[in-house]
Amino acid sequence: MQPTLQVMAPLLVLLVVGGCRREPEAGTAQKVALPEVAAHALRAPQDFAVIEAPAERSKALFLEASRVFLHPRCANCHPSGDVPLQGMNGQPHDPPVVRGPEDKGVVGMECTSCHQDRNLAHARVPGAPNWHLAPIEMAWVGKSPRHLCEQLKDPKRNGGKTLAQLVDHNAHDGLVGWGWRPGADREPAPGTQEQFGAIIAAWVETGAECPSEEARP
Repeated sequence: MQPTLQVMAPLLVLLVVGGCRREPEAGTAQKVALPEVAAHALRAPQDFAVIEAPAERSKALFLEASRVFLHPRCANCHPSGDVPLQGMNGQPHDPPVVRGPEDKGVVGMECTSCHQDRNLAHARVPGAPNWHLAPIEMAWVGKSPRHLCEQLKDPKRNGGKTLAQLVDHNAHDGLVGWGWRPGADREPAPGTQEQFGAIIAAWVETGAECPSEEARP
């Protein structure tokens, strides 16, 4: 006996609906929408609680931190060559200076010849304690967040620091803190140093995972 149209209709609906439903592939991370944030602000660590998997949350936290690491206020002191950079476009330092043997300039043109332990408002010269270039091993201008993440976790390329020391350095170091107090009309890094330190701490607590090479903040 041939099934009637009335009997087949519900079966066809079930087949069509079932055929359109796809289960996520194993190992595929779910895209989660994070709260919108202004360009000059940072998300708080608790904003990332919507990402259930700790490893994926860790990667997202580092992408947020990379908005600070790769901002010109920070990146200009981490050039891949021997000349510090200036401005939002990463222009070579003017007047011309070079790294020197200890990352503090050369004789007669040391960094501290002009840069004091604080900003000089009238002269528009930036300053902070221990002003110097980051070691060449810590160069990250033009690097991806993943490269930067792996670099920061490598004691041979992060100044010999443990993850705990990295948290403390980013949260409390005076030279790092200058990025949020650059003086004159310079654009500061996003958020505050306290917020940035909290993000780095949360990244470490969730496993210090690195994002994919394609991932961008």
